[in-house]
Amino acid sequence: MTADLSQQRLRSLDVFRGFTIASMVLVNNPGDWANIYAPLRHAAWNGWTFTDWIFPFFLFIVGVSLTLSTARSINAGTSKPRLLWQLWRRALVIILIGLTLNFIPSFSFETLRYPGVLQRIGLCIVIAAPVVLWCRARGQIVWAIALMVAYALIQLWVSPPGANGVAGTSLLEPGRDVGAYIDRALMSGHLWSQAKTWDPEGLLSTVPAVSSVLFGALTGHWLQSPTSPAATTAWMLVTGLLALLIGVILDAVLMPINKSLWTPSYSIFMTGWALLLFAMCYWLIDACAVDRIRTRVAWCARPLEMFGVNALFIFTISGLIAKMIGYVKVETDVGTSASVKTWLVTALSSLPLTPVNVSLMFAVLFSGLMLWVAWVLWRNQIFIKV
Repeated sequence: MTADLSQQRLRSLDVFRGFTIASMVLVNNPGDWANIYAPLRHAAWNGWTFTDWIFPFFLFIVGVSLTLSTARSINAGTSKPRLLWQLWRRALVIILIGLTLNFIPSFSFETLRYPGVLQRIGLCIVIAAPVVLWCRARGQIVWAIALMVAYALIQLWVSPPGANGVAGTSLLEPGRDVGAYIDRALMSGHLWSQAKTWDPEGLLSTVPAVSSVLFGALTGHWLQSPTSPAATTAWMLVTGLLALLIGVILDAVLMPINKSLWTPSYSIFMTGWALLLFAMCYWLIDACAVDRIRTRVAWCARPLEMFGVNALFIFTISGLIAKMIGYVKVETDVGTSASVKTWLVTALSSLPLTPVNVSLMFAVLFSGLMLWVAWVLWRNQIFIKV
C-alpha cells in the first residue's frame, strides 16, 4: 500500500534497518559461493564475522519497532488484545512469505524447507508480542534472561539420541545438540538442504532469538524515556560495551558464541554491537543538536533509508530474483545452456579481476539493482507493509 511517513518516524531506525537489509543482500548474493571474502561468510561454527551481525540486528530492530509502534497504537486507542491479534496476523503473513520463498523454484512440498529467516522473525514476533504488550521494562528483562537460561539448561543437561538414533550426550556440534534432535523429530526431510540433520533456523534456537527481540524492545523504552537524547545515546553506548563484555565472558565460561545455535553469548554479544551501531545512527541522524550535522548525515544515509522503509519487500524481491536468475536458462555463445547467473558471472570473469573479486562485483551489482528498486519505490512514495 502507499502511505506518507509520519514526521515522528525515527529516521535513524530506518537507516539502521536499511544498513542491515543492504548487508543481507550483499552477503546473500555472491557470484560464486566458492570465492567469497571471509567477512562475507558466516563463521563455520563457533565465532562470528560481519555476516553474523545481520540476523540479530534484524531481530533487535523488530524489538525496537514493537515498542514504538505498540505505544503509538495504544495512545491512539487500540486495545491490547486487538493489537496482539494485528501483530500475530502480521507474523503469520511474514511466515507465509518465508515458506513461499522456500517453495520456489522446486515447487515441491516433499522437500520444502520449513525453517527460514522470515519464519524465525514471525515466530519471534508471536512469542515476544504479548511480553511487550503486557510487561513493563523490568518484566521484559526477566523474560529475556529466563528464555536464555531455559535454553542453556536444555542444551547443556538434556542428552538426545544422535542422528543415527543412538543415545549419546548433547554436544554443541553440528547436528548433535538437542535442537537438532527436535528438528529431526518434527521436520525430518524439511530441514536445511546443506545439512539435512539440523537447521540454523531451527525451533529450539528460536527461544534465545526471542531474547534478541526483547533486548530491542527494551531499547525502544529508552527512546521513549524523558531523558535527553544525549543521555539516551550515552546509555546505549555504555550498555552496548557491557553487553559485548558479558558476551565474551559467557563465550568462555558457558556456551560459545554461535549463530547457528543462537547461544546466549551470541544473543547478548550481538545485542552489544547492535546498540553501538544504532546509538551512532541515532545520535548523528535524530539526536545531534547541530542541525547541519544531522542534515548532512541524513543526506549521505539516504540510500540506506530507502532500503529501510521497504525492508521486507526488498528482502522478498531480492530472494525471488536470486532464485530466478539461478533457475532460468539462456543459450551461450558455444551453443550450450547456462543459468542467467552463470552467464553474467562468466561475462564479468572476462575483466582483469581475481575470482573472489568477480564474485564480489556480482554481489555489488546485485545490491545496486536492489537499490534502484528501493529508489523507485521511494521516489513514488510507495511504502509496502504487511
